[in-house]
Amino acid sequence: MTETPGREPDTASREEDAPYRPNPKSPREAIQPEPAPPPPLRSRHVRNPFVIVINALLSLALLVVIGTGALLYWGKAEFDSPGPLTVEKTVIIPSGSGLRVIADTLENQGVIEDSNVFWAGVQAYKNAARLKAGEYAFAPGVSMRQVMEDLVGGKAVYHTVTVPEGWSSAQVVARVREHPVLTGPLDEIPAEGSLLPETYTFTRGTTRAQIIQQMKDAQAKALADIWDRRTEGLPVETPEELVVLASIVEKETARADERPRVAGVFVNRLRQRMRLQSDPTILYGIYGGEAWLQDRSAITRSQLDTRTPYNTYQIDRLPPGPIGNPGRAAMEAVANPSRTKDLYFVADGTGGHVFAETYEQHQRNVARWRQVERERREREAQDQPASSGSGG
Repeated sequence: MTETPGREPDTASREEDAPYRPNPKSPREAIQPEPAPPPPLRSRHVRNPFVIVINALLSLALLVVIGTGALLYWGKAEFDSPGPLTVEKTVIIPSGSGLRVIADTLENQGVIEDSNVFWAGVQAYKNAARLKAGEYAFAPGVSMRQVMEDLVGGKAVYHTVTVPEGWSSAQVVARVREHPVLTGPLDEIPAEGSLLPETYTFTRGTTRAQIIQQMKDAQAKALADIWDRRTEGLPVETPEELVVLASIVEKETARADERPRVAGVFVNRLRQRMRLQSDPTILYGIYGGEAWLQDRSAITRSQLDTRTPYNTYQIDRLPPGPIGNPGRAAMEAVANPSRTKDLYFVADGTGGHVFAETYEQHQRNVARWRQVERERREREAQDQPASSGSGG
């Protein structure tokens, strides 16, 4: 703007051009605090109660997820970590036990630390209905996971019962009855020759009747297989006759390498319609299943002359039934005997036998055996300590 000479500048213009200066305050006003600025305006949606509830629920859900994850992590670590056992422990899980009972039993026995963790872990793996009863041996430091796997897999402690070859059914039943782990009664003695002598394994809770049935099933299976592989033309007409002859072979020799040759002798005798003349048949005819409960190796003349259905010195062909329960090897020997002309055999004094094709050869073998026996008895007499006493 151009100023006109001799004219005062406009007051409004001067005020616009001058810098802003605050009005001075009185001393009283100066010491008064400045008023706080007004709070910011909140959104109408934030103040909505529904939004507040949703936020609270989301926060709670997040805390639950975090807590659950931490709990699962801890539980899995506990489930997989070594347990409290310091020595091997055997625990019996009764039949019909539920998961809770099993978990409490394991904790009470000191196998696991916390039954609740075990219960939850088994549930998580969906194995609650797969745990098996039985007797289990747990190693020191076994984890809950391994305990679960053992129970699911049924890795229980196995016990055994052994039946020697050639035993009578009465002997077998006596052994089964006296076994401390087997349960239940045995009211009957099975038929002679119907049981297969072997070692049988079982878990605690198995009954005696079940073990006997296993022996019967094993014998039936073995006999059917052996009968199908027999040599053609044998003088035994049925599987039952094979068992009868095998039971005689079993009692005549304990040596596996001799069984086929002993079987060959009896097969040759049957073919020539000769009597078998087997000493064990004499004893079984007199004493039945009790014949092998004590040593009856010496046959007396009166026993030899006793006429029974089993005495093969008195009867032709085979006895009416087995004289014991033959093993698999004896049945195999009868089904596939040695092809010789042997008709006789006698003990050689060393646990084996010598064989002969003629009666003359057999007599010489018998003479040698008698000499060996005399020498043995003389040595035994010399080894006996002399009895003390006074002379006079």
